[in-house]
Formats: sequence, C-alpha cells, structure tokens
Amino acid sequence: MNPLLLVSIAISFAATFILTKRWIPVAKRAGLVGKDMNKPDKPDVAEMGGVAVLGGILGGMLFYIGLNTFLFNNVSFNLDLFAVMGTVLIIAVVGLIDDLLGWKLGLSQLQKPLLTIPAALPMMVINAGHSSVDLPLFGAMDLGLLYPLMVVPIGIVGASNGFNIIAGYNGLEAGMGLIIISSIGFVSYLTGTSHVAMICAIAAAALVAFLIFNWHPAKIFPGNVFTYMVGSIVACTSILANVEKLALMLFMLYFLDFFLKARSRMKAEAFGEVDSKGCLKKPYSKYYAFPHVVIDLVVKLKGKASEKDVVLFILSLEGLLALIGMFFYL
Repeated sequence: MNPLLLVSIAISFAATFILTKRWIPVAKRAGLVGKDMNKPDKPDVAEMGGVAVLGGILGGMLFYIGLNTFLFNNVSFNLDLFAVMGTVLIIAVVGLIDDLLGWKLGLSQLQKPLLTIPAALPMMVINAGHSSVDLPLFGAMDLGLLYPLMVVPIGIVGASNGFNIIAGYNGLEAGMGLIIISSIGFVSYLTGTSHVAMICAIAAAALVAFLIFNWHPAKIFPGNVFTYMVGSIVACTSILANVEKLALMLFMLYFLDFFLKARSRMKAEAFGEVDSKGCLKKPYSKYYAFPHVVIDLVVKLKGKASEKDVVLFILSLEGLLALIGMFFYL
C-alpha cells in the first residue's frame, strides 16, 4: 500500500474525532439531546453524532479521490467512489430529517424505506457491481439488468433501514458497523478490489474515532444519520466488491432482530429494564428484540447484566459471524 493512502484514513479519523468533540457541546446547546434509557438516572446525551462521522468519511474519500486523480493518474475508480458518496449524502439527508423530527415523531415505518429509495440511484445509474452473484440457497446466478434495477436498490434500502434496528445501547451501532465494514474491507482487499477496501478503511477509521465518544458511558449518540449512512456503506461496498453473500451473513443478527420485533408489530422497545444499580433485565415477558435475548443469556451466565455486558456479547457474536464469513474467501 502506498503510504499516502494512509493519509486518507488518518484524515477520516482526525476529522471525525475533532468534529465529534466539537459537536457534543453544540448539540447540547441546541437541545439536540436524547435520554440514555439504559442508565438509572436516564441522563441527557448529545444526539446526531452521525453528522460528525459523515464529515470525516467525506474528507477521507475526497482526499483519496484527489490522490487517484492528480498523483496516481488512476481515475478508473473515481466513478464508483463518487457514486458511493452520492448514496451516502442522500441517505444522510433522510436520517437528518428523521433525527430532527425526533424519536417519537420521526418518519413512519413506511416512509423510511420509501425516502431511502432515491439514495440507490447513484449506484444504479453507474451499473455498479456484477450481475453474476453467489447467494446462499440459490448458488451462482447471472441476473443481468435485474441486478442494477432491483438488487441494488433492494440492497441499499434494506441495509440502510435494517442497520437501524439493533440499536439503543452505548457503542452498539458503532461497534457493529466497525466489525461489518472491516470484514468487507478485508475480503475486498483479498479479492483484488482495492478501492473498495479503501472505502471500508476510511469508514472504519471514522467509526473508531466516533466510538471513543460513544462507548459506555456514551457522551454522544449516533442518531439515524449514522445508522442509515453506515447501512448504505455496507450495501455499496458489498455491491462493488461482489460479496453479497458475506453481507447477508453479517446481517444474520439483524434478520433475527427483525423477526423478534415483528412479534410486537414493531411497537416494543429494544431497551432493557434498568434497576438502581444499572443492571438490566428484559422488559417484557416475551422476547421482542435481540438485545432482550442477550440480556437474559447474560443474566443466566453471570447472575446480572450490565449495558456493557450486553454490548460486548452482541459484538462478540457479530465478530464470530465475521470470522466465519471471511473464512470462505481465504
């Protein structure tokens, strides 16, 4: 790897770190705060941290595009990079609207996928990815025009909305995003799609910087800007690197969470029931979210479950899925 490429990654990390640190007091002064529901006193925490992450990723991506154009004389990947940036920017606007409307008054479950459809257009119009895909159960298939017209939008809309459902715990969204994007980046590097690996590295650097402030006890929440954006990056990189099968495996916990939430018609909250000591227990008699299952498992294993325990358990499961998925590409 050319050492100058590391500058792109460093810019993403540094910009996200600085912007997040500055955004926290600004968000609090503007009243952009949310309750930390898994804490006994439910403190107010700065919201919409995804704005800072977006700035970091865009900074790193633009520097990388500049290197390709003016130093490496390699503009063949720039169209892909600009398409990813276009998708990320459009999806971030949707997340911003959802965040500004608020937790209870945000976009409906129908409005969210409908408004994220336009975000797929940049990837669709450049005919991103490969029409030949290898999917679980179906095997290798050449989808032709169905790939850009159906698979790409379904993947981007599904991933951006789906990544939003396992959330609400300090460090969980950023940690899951870091594992998933790093796994796709590693496989992309192994399979020769180096520009996709760079997109993943730039995004992962931003997530690490944000996680410093979002880890327990969180000083800032990611918000929907963050979750929609990370989900769209997962979809775009999977499409460009032709690793859709890996992406589906990495989303297995999200599929499970969706089915559990469907039992309550998407009305149950994923938060735990917290006591005065900060220990969690499942809030309902039945399981209506994957974190509820994990809370119960941790209680049975340790006798009590803290928020950090629940997050580490879920991240460990996701890490195991990532290792299994990457094994098939070695």
